[in-house]
Order: sequence, then C-alpha cells, then structure tokens
Amino acid sequence: MSEKRHHKLGMTDKDVLQMYETMLAARMIDERMWLLNRAGKIAFVISCQGQEAAQVGAAMALDNEQDYVLPYYRDMGVVLHFGMSIKDLMLSGFAKEEDPNSGGRQMPGHFGKKSTRIVTGSSPVTTQVPHAVGFGLAAKMKKKEFVAFTTFGEGSSNQGDFHEGINFASVHDLPVIFMCENNKYAISVPLDKQLNIESVAERAKGYGIHGESVDGNDPLAVYEAVMNARKRAIAGEGPSLIETVSYRLTPHSSDDDDSTYRAKEEVEEAKKIDPVHTFCQYLKDAHVLTEEKDEEIRAKLRREIDEATDYAENASYPNVETLMDYVYGEE
Repeated sequence: MSEKRHHKLGMTDKDVLQMYETMLAARMIDERMWLLNRAGKIAFVISCQGQEAAQVGAAMALDNEQDYVLPYYRDMGVVLHFGMSIKDLMLSGFAKEEDPNSGGRQMPGHFGKKSTRIVTGSSPVTTQVPHAVGFGLAAKMKKKEFVAFTTFGEGSSNQGDFHEGINFASVHDLPVIFMCENNKYAISVPLDKQLNIESVAERAKGYGIHGESVDGNDPLAVYEAVMNARKRAIAGEGPSLIETVSYRLTPHSSDDDDSTYRAKEEVEEAKKIDPVHTFCQYLKDAHVLTEEKDEEIRAKLRREIDEATDYAENASYPNVETLMDYVYGEE
C-alpha cells in the first residue's frame, strides 16, 4: 500500500483524527449557535462553516506552546486548537460574565485569550494584520523563536491595514504568516468585483515575499503550506502570504439574507465538497476512521456541546455596574 498523505507530512493517524475532531467540533458548535440564534437565545452568529479545514489545518502546523495567533471573526477552528473550550465559545455567544474573550462585552467572534496567546481583535476588519506585524517585530527584537499568525478574508486584502502591515513585515523580514481565507464573498460582494488579479496570493510578489494559493477544503494542503511558512519564518526568511480558497456555506452572518446576491444552486454545489465530509471520507479510505469511531466522536461532541450550552445559558450576565470598566482611564 502506498504511503498515506498525512504520513508524508510527518503526521500520525492520531494527529489527523484530532484534526478531524476539531473541524467537526467547530462545525457542530456553529450549527448549535444558529439554532440558539433562531430560538432568540443568542443575538448574533458569524459562521465558520466551509472554512474549518483551512483553520484547523493551519493551526495544527503552528506551535501552540510558543506562537501567537491573531484570528479573524470566523476562526473557531483556530481558537479551538489554541486552547479555547466549547464552554468558552458558548459563554461568548450568550454574552455572559465568564466569557474569556471580553466578559460578554464584545460580539461573538471577537476571540481573545491571553493565557493561550490568542490576541484579541476588534470590529473594524483587518486591524489584526498590523497587530500581528507588531508581534513579529517583538520576536525579532527579542530574538525569540515564535511566529505571529494572522487571518483575514479576501475582502480584507483590499484594506490599507493589509498593505501597510505586509509591507512593514517584508521590509524587516519579520516572522509573520498572513493567511487569507478566501471564501469568495466579502459580505455580498463576489470575488470578481473585489480583485482584478487571479488570486490574493499574487499580491505577495509586490512585496517580495513568498505567496501561494492552496485548496482551503484540504486541511493537509493547508497544513503543509503553513508548516513550510513557519520554517521559513523561524529561519529568518521573512513573512509568507498563504491564500486558502474555499466557500462560505452560510450567509455572512445571522443578520444577512444571502439569497439576495447568490443563487441557492451555487451554495448547494459548494456543499458537495464540504471539507468536513471530504476529510471524513479521506480518513475512512485511509483506514484511520471507521463509522463506529465517527459516531463515537460525534456523540462525545454532542454531549460536550449540550453541557456547554446549558452552562452558558444559566451563567450570570455582567453586573450593570461594570458597564464603564475598561472604557475610560481611572486614577
């Protein structure tokens, strides 16, 4: 039998099972949040569905004991691998006091957990990019072997923050990995109205850095690209721009009606290459996953999501007296 793809990348069967479980966890948490939103229990959902492979594949190629991640609002797969729990994510969705992201102060998707080096973001898109460059500069100045990894949508690659950040990182050969999660739509704006080039990765040429575009539905392809980008960064060879091409399977958010700008048939066609299903099939074909093991993983995740949902729903909201905390300076 020929060598399995994941073995060629130095990954064990246990590693790819963990990759699948994290992808599946992100999908199942996301699906639960949509149900809670439609039931009027949580206010907002910004979905990761369709992008789990890129997120988890990339996160697993990083060092989650050393590296810093500056995720964008869809990156549930990244933050799950970097130590955020299902309970943490549910507390954020319900905007409860124990939410580690912001104590219930920010909308869902504003990830941040200092203890696991998940750096908080803000609502204006792309602001995490220059922040990541700052972490890369710190690594170089302190002579530390860590990288800063940041993600953003293809719409964000048109913002000034992207170009300023990537230019500074290039000039100073900083250990930063820029990963564009190209899901084909910037809210309602399709890709062909955003770019007049073949791919976002082509923009790397203008800054003299490595750029490549990979299949965002293939977690192993993303893992390999980010693993190599990290090696280059640690070796002092500067930043990389990795573009992962996938498809957003849901509306932009729970407040969006995507039927106004894309056909239902287009979404249904994209579901045929849903990365959660295709990677599951890869593992079964490789004799790493069985139907029984798959159901065992799903049952475990259902229990954990049920428990986290019940806990978060019954947890306390922030005290109204804390409303102005962390807003204005105090003597």
